[in-house]
Amino acid sequence: MMVETKLSMTQQDVRSYSDRNGEPEWFKELRLYALGRAETAPMPEVDKTKLNKWNFTQFTDFSVASPAYSSLNELPEKVKALVDLENAKKNLYIQHNQTRAYLSLSEGAKAKGVILTDIFTAVKEHPDLVKKYFMTDAVKVDEHRLTALHAALVNGGTFLYLPKNVVLEEPVQAIYVHDHETAPLFNHVLVVADENSTVTYVENYISTNDNAKGIVNIVTEVIAEANAKIEYGAVDALAEGVTTYVNRRGYAGRDAQIEWALGMMNDGNTISDNTTNLMGDGSVSHSKTVVVSCGKQIQNYTTRIAHFGKNTESFILKHGVVKDASTMIFNGIGKIEHGASKSDAEQESRVLMLSEKARGDANPMLLIDEDDVMAGHAASVGRVDPVQLYYLMSRGITRSEAERLIIHGFLAPVVTQLPIESVKKQLTEVIERKVR
Repeated sequence: MMVETKLSMTQQDVRSYSDRNGEPEWFKELRLYALGRAETAPMPEVDKTKLNKWNFTQFTDFSVASPAYSSLNELPEKVKALVDLENAKKNLYIQHNQTRAYLSLSEGAKAKGVILTDIFTAVKEHPDLVKKYFMTDAVKVDEHRLTALHAALVNGGTFLYLPKNVVLEEPVQAIYVHDHETAPLFNHVLVVADENSTVTYVENYISTNDNAKGIVNIVTEVIAEANAKIEYGAVDALAEGVTTYVNRRGYAGRDAQIEWALGMMNDGNTISDNTTNLMGDGSVSHSKTVVVSCGKQIQNYTTRIAHFGKNTESFILKHGVVKDASTMIFNGIGKIEHGASKSDAEQESRVLMLSEKARGDANPMLLIDEDDVMAGHAASVGRVDPVQLYYLMSRGITRSEAERLIIHGFLAPVVTQLPIESVKKQLTEVIERKVR
């Protein structure tokens, strides 16, 4: 039986929501156009996963008000554990469901013209910048039903902008708390590094309420202009009752660099699309992802890096652990377009199986339309190496503890990449909980 595809929001609902937010006319018109496209656009095509029984459109209580935090002492313990307290008074954004709950930006960043704010304030106070980048180059409104639905119903998110020639030494941290039991979250994150600028951005999606349910539709656009560098880290740890669609998309100009370090630890069903388009000559992107899948959850992760400019470089690394009766699909796509000569596309996908009933697939793909290039891939699906187990157990370590150590080592390539110690610790703890 297919899930009802009729949308929960009408044109009048969207107009009313936009008016209450005080949004400019251009943004309201974009919402209405997107809603019309969402009614007819097809669902995204996801290799080896059928989405016809997944609910992405039906929900109640679309708009909810959640309390803000006057100080960090008011944070829930789960959230407080994520905060880099030494950096908290510098660059920190916290969102509670759909409400901006806490915001801090260092005086040095302000003096350099850095903008960090919620997406709705950005739309009103920085309309020219937002209009230039919002769902224009990285993610298109009408790609499919889920991007159109997102554009129509966006109800949370962040805008981070670095002007030209700005190097921000301290990382920017964003925490998105989803603990509502009915309301959806359509969260939009827009990170723009103008020419010759550098920034590190790290985000967490977390459910402080294990009973949190519903839909989370995330679209992230990461724009690195010429010679800019963006390091983007994320840990997703949403509750079992949350169905998640996440689309993280990068757009790199000439000699720009986008680095991804993604810890995908949701307990519910998840569809993820991480795509980077290397548009400028000499641009680079490395994408590292770790996933732990357990219970009966279904997870599908597609990582795609497309080379358009000459002398571009990409590397995709994906390590996943599958246990219980869960399903994990890894799709890795390296695409070199005609004219992108001297480019190099490499990828590696590894899946570690911990149960007879678990299913793990690693599907590497290279799509090459140019002769003068380099490309390669490696993929494996298997169980814990018995030689490694034997070596550890011969040192007096129990089998379960030996497996635990091997798993942590297997996932370390991404965990070690996260630049904020509290976030790194959280990812390690989530991995520990899920593998046990």
